Amino acid sequence: MYKQQDGPVKDHSIQAEQGKGVVLPELLCPAGTPQALYAAVEGGADAVYLGVQSFNARSNARNFSGEEISSAARLLHAYGAKLYLTLNTQLYDRELKGFLETAYEAYERGVDGLIVADFGGAELIHREIPDIPLHASTQASGHSLDMARQLYRMGYSRMVAARELTKEDLFLLARKSPVEIEVFVHGALCVSASGQCLFSSVIGGRSGNRGECAQPCRLPYRCGPGGAGPEYPLSLKDLSLTGHVTELIESGVRSLKIEGRMKSPEYVLGVTRIWRRLLDEKRNANAEETEELERLFSRDGFTDGYYAGKTGRAMLGIRSDEDKSATRSVEPFSGLTRKVPIDIRASFRAGEPVSAEAVMKMPDGRTMLAAAEGEPPLTALSQPMTPDLVKKNLLKLGDTPFAAANVEIGMDEGLMIPVSRINALRRDLIARLEAQLTPDRKAERKEVSLPAAAPAYMSLRSEKRKTARFYRPEQITAEAIRFFDEIYLPLQHFQKDLPEKAGILMPPVVPDHEKRVVEAMLDALTADGRPVMAGNLGQVLWLRERKISPVGDFRLNICNRMSADVLRSAGVCSPVLSPELSLPQMRDIAAFWPDCQVIVYGRLPLMTLEKCVNADGPGCTECGRDRAWLQDRRGVRFPVLREFSHRNVIYNSVPVWMADRKDRLEAARIGKTHFIFSVESPEDVNDVIRMWEQGCKPDFPMRRIQE
Repeated sequence: MYKQQDGPVKDHSIQAEQGKGVVLPELLCPAGTPQALYAAVEGGADAVYLGVQSFNARSNARNFSGEEISSAARLLHAYGAKLYLTLNTQLYDRELKGFLETAYEAYERGVDGLIVADFGGAELIHREIPDIPLHASTQASGHSLDMARQLYRMGYSRMVAARELTKEDLFLLARKSPVEIEVFVHGALCVSASGQCLFSSVIGGRSGNRGECAQPCRLPYRCGPGGAGPEYPLSLKDLSLTGHVTELIESGVRSLKIEGRMKSPEYVLGVTRIWRRLLDEKRNANAEETEELERLFSRDGFTDGYYAGKTGRAMLGIRSDEDKSATRSVEPFSGLTRKVPIDIRASFRAGEPVSAEAVMKMPDGRTMLAAAEGEPPLTALSQPMTPDLVKKNLLKLGDTPFAAANVEIGMDEGLMIPVSRINALRRDLIARLEAQLTPDRKAERKEVSLPAAAPAYMSLRSEKRKTARFYRPEQITAEAIRFFDEIYLPLQHFQKDLPEKAGILMPPVVPDHEKRVVEAMLDALTADGRPVMAGNLGQVLWLRERKISPVGDFRLNICNRMSADVLRSAGVCSPVLSPELSLPQMRDIAAFWPDCQVIVYGRLPLMTLEKCVNADGPGCTECGRDRAWLQDRRGVRFPVLREFSHRNVIYNSVPVWMADRKDRLEAARIGKTHFIFSVESPEDVNDVIRMWEQGCKPDFPMRRIQE
């Protein structure tokens, strides 16, 4: 399993290099097509991220083939830029072999880093290809310094911070994180906490965690009760932090990321150019530049609400006809014109092989040198070759990234050199220079070895247990205390006089500025050894350091045996499996780890919102009374409950129901079941328990575990 990193923790902050002068953060730009890649280079990107045709969170983008990845790496490296490949979806067991093969191929084709969300997939890469840097995708829910510390232990070198973090939390990460911190600074925003959205998956079968998001957040909803509030309460304006460039430069953040792999080359070019200019000139955007960014793409302007800690109604926006018309006026991208200057020195001497050298100055100050040789020149019988004619042919670098800034020719008189040989010498020289920039790498491929299933007798002997989470203490009836082996209640609603079997459900999000408050609340409640359920790897590390063995919530997104093994090694106990899995997939993971739990009843939490939907609609009086909901165009209502620190959680309109299919759970050797109670009354709780014990078929709309 993953090995803890040895040696001292590195300081990845920009301040660590201030002795070398001002070090600008990397400008990281998107490319969904080759044309967008050229646009990013033309605009001055320091790095580009893109996806192949599988395992990436933008499966609807055109994406890149294998040979296109090689070409992209050569191109970017010629401009002193880096290439990162997104492999940032949650993985199923049957996909791990192909996932690792894709990582092998990316390594061999010159990719500089992999952006990964699935912890099992990351473990495979770190174990088999340790030389390639791993970046934890924003889908990994990087909300805290503890998460960064845990990722460092697991072999990651960078964390893409959650988009909903405030300036203070981001800058704390940049100063103290043992891994580099990457921050989204421009482009579309998810309204749900990063890595915690099941909305598209549950209501439409298109998983955001699998790169298929249908964007239900962009649809209209009616807020209730009362019906007040905005028509599009979940649709956020695009992010733009161009008003904060100077403080981002000083913050220690290592990489500034522009969103947009589904965007046009014109968008990529325009946004990249403006951000390049602002970084190089070390200033914030002016009004003219902001207007240009809005013309390229906006949803009724931009927001910095998360960054500024102002998560109100002003963050909301939709793509209007006026916005679309403005974008249509943008001048089409005409192609890559930017060239990299090189110096060429060539020697043509009688009796000696012809030779040439190319010298290139890299952006980081390094000098690259390539050399090539050819057959000796011939003695001219009539008209000898001139230095000017040699120079003319050496300058023909047309479809390469290079342009000759200086050409020096050393040449004896009376020589004849066929033009074809000069051209061959030039092509060989450029090929050798590109090889210097993207050296050949060969990975030693190995068979994927998944963790073996536990012996059958262990699965059969595994104790059957029923656990449940409740939203309010009054839902915990006498019947519930009798029926369930463990019960969990959110930290903010927990009471010390609850039965011994009652444990604490950690908030789904605990950014660093809230950690002390949560610590104090937890200390007051866990002295008697109560169980604690955690939904983030950072929380797992933190609880383990406090001598608490955390139970794993479904938000850990366990979708394969490799991830289960990683989380078990990290100290997670009896985790709840991802509700996106089918019953056979749950069976395979439970066969490896019989203590895994499966959700068999309850409304699934679909989104964790940093902003309060109720404040924009019926008001926070209703938010506090937990009577709010969102209603879609079909009249379907989704309950909205208030979470810790005034966040909201949107729940599904119907519950999972498996009471009449307990035989199928048993056939899959799933012995540990989990129930979710959200808006149920105490009477509803008792009815669910009775119907479960009787194996009743429901007479209400419900959701099944896919079989």
